[in-house]
Amino acid sequence: MAMAGRLRSTLPLLQKILGSDSLSSQRSTIQRAVLSPKSVHSERNFATAPATKDAKVKVPVAMFGGAGNYASALYIAAVKANAMDKVEVELFDLVEATKKSPTFFQFTKDLSVPSETRIKAINDICAQAKFSDVTKNFLVVLAQNGRLRHIESIAKRFSELSMAHKGEVKAIVTTVIPLPPEEEKELKDTLQEIIGKGKKVKLEQKVDASILGGLVVEFEQKVFDMSIKTRAKQMERFLRDPVNFDIL
Repeated sequence: MAMAGRLRSTLPLLQKILGSDSLSSQRSTIQRAVLSPKSVHSERNFATAPATKDAKVKVPVAMFGGAGNYASALYIAAVKANAMDKVEVELFDLVEATKKSPTFFQFTKDLSVPSETRIKAINDICAQAKFSDVTKNFLVVLAQNGRLRHIESIAKRFSELSMAHKGEVKAIVTTVIPLPPEEEKELKDTLQEIIGKGKKVKLEQKVDASILGGLVVEFEQKVFDMSIKTRAKQMERFLRDPVNFDIL
């Protein structure tokens, strides 16, 4: 991906910034841990264009915890800017960069890096990667508040909001070996019938040899465990339970 390539090209710049004398300053004071989506601060930092006072965006899924609150704030800003897809791609590009670069990973985790240094690095990286203003301003807030270390969990929460926004339902199927295309389509069609119209199934496959066989399907906080492993455990419990002859 071209954007990912631009992001990787900024890593030497990050190393230069981290090697500067500014790192010798004292540990910065971490500001608010949770950014309220309704706060004036979030409007100032995230909005790319002036919004009318009557413009209100409803978060489609209730999110909890620090990562959920940050993701909700970003969702509102992205919807107002009509930039949901772009922001999601940029967010996960940054997550991938933390996985591929030990230096960048350490930078996001190290709270001893002064706030002004984190902000400068993020501004420079976003400029060279050509990130949108929504993403850039959001990352600056994370850098300022010492929350860059939570970027992956925030990105996952944001992805959940993005799917809900598009009317998509994520279904995870776990099998011993990958499903052939025809079986994957059949399962997807079956789940689509269960979920009903108005929502689109987005199927994700996982391989786990420990289930021994069968499959496990998870969607909308429901779990259908049809694995051989679970059936074997159920059979074992049945055989271990004493037989009550009084009810025979």
